[in-house]
Amino acid sequence: MNIQYEDQFSCPVCLDRLKEPVTIPCGHSYCMSCITDCWEQKEQEPPYRCPQCRESFSQRPLLKKNTLIAEMMETLQKTSLQTAAVECDVCTTEKNRAVKSCLQCLASFCQTHLQLHYQSPAFMKHKLVKASRNIQENICLNHGKLLEIYCQDDDQCICCLCTDNHKGHNVVSVDSEWISKKKELKEIKAACQKLIQERERGQQELSEAAKLLKSSAEEAVENIEKVFAELICSLEKKRSEIKEQIRAQEKTEIDRAEKLHKHLDQELTELRKRQTEIEKLLISDDQIHCLKSCQSVCVSPKSEDVPSFTQHTHLSFKDISISAFREVLEDVCQQQTARMYREVSNVHVAQTPEPKTPNAFWKFITVCI
Repeated sequence: MNIQYEDQFSCPVCLDRLKEPVTIPCGHSYCMSCITDCWEQKEQEPPYRCPQCRESFSQRPLLKKNTLIAEMMETLQKTSLQTAAVECDVCTTEKNRAVKSCLQCLASFCQTHLQLHYQSPAFMKHKLVKASRNIQENICLNHGKLLEIYCQDDDQCICCLCTDNHKGHNVVSVDSEWISKKKELKEIKAACQKLIQERERGQQELSEAAKLLKSSAEEAVENIEKVFAELICSLEKKRSEIKEQIRAQEKTEIDRAEKLHKHLDQELTELRKRQTEIEKLLISDDQIHCLKSCQSVCVSPKSEDVPSFTQHTHLSFKDISISAFREVLEDVCQQQTARMYREVSNVHVAQTPEPKTPNAFWKFITVCI
């Protein structure tokens, strides 16, 4: 790794390259194992502190892998391996950095020793490539010759001596095959880029749809709370009105019953008084007195119909159909809630895609990888 990156991507605790990098709330990054061990020490108690800036946290921060730094570390590591200096194979004392590798010579050359390939006609036809440590991969393991032929039937790089085992096969030069493969790879890259753009657009649309769905759900919940609160308030009001009406009717009828009861008391008193006077006259021997008194008691009492409360058809409040009201209300609620359930179930952000069989495009990518 380049020295200029060492300090930026090293852990302040172990001073080595970040492994499983995590970032805490203050912004500093550590190896997950280093910061975990630091906070799990016996003497470490809340508040938890950053080992670098000493910022404190009342609760232990939740550690999650820093994907961005992890990817950068992986990229830098690959770049470091790819760009590692290749030494010149000709230098004897102090090894200089190689700038080119020769596929025919199977060696790497610095700028000084490479001049022979540019000046001598014997070396001018040699194929030079960027200095590489993997130059031996270009040599046939069986014959020690350069792999300069490509068998299309076997998808294999071969040397000129391997052609005996590939008679009748379609063979072309490695350069020709690579030109063809590069064209196909460019087409695949363009197709991948198109798919990436479509997927990114789909992600954006999905995020917007989810945001809209969440907003509409919040609004629907608020409306439901409001409607049901109003409905409950309305039912409470109707309950109070019906109770007041029952109590008012009860008072009216009780007052009337008491008035009638008082009137009946007066009639009973008068009737009992007359009955007593008549009984006295019947047992009296003073005929003259009885005849004079008969004039006032011989008037027949008026016979009026007295209402019978026990036989009155509307005497009880038990006939009020409260249960019927409840059944009707529950039936309406059941129908309407079932309708709302169906409407809620019909809300979808997107359909889940079904797995598809890999087509030739993806098969080709797999082969190339």
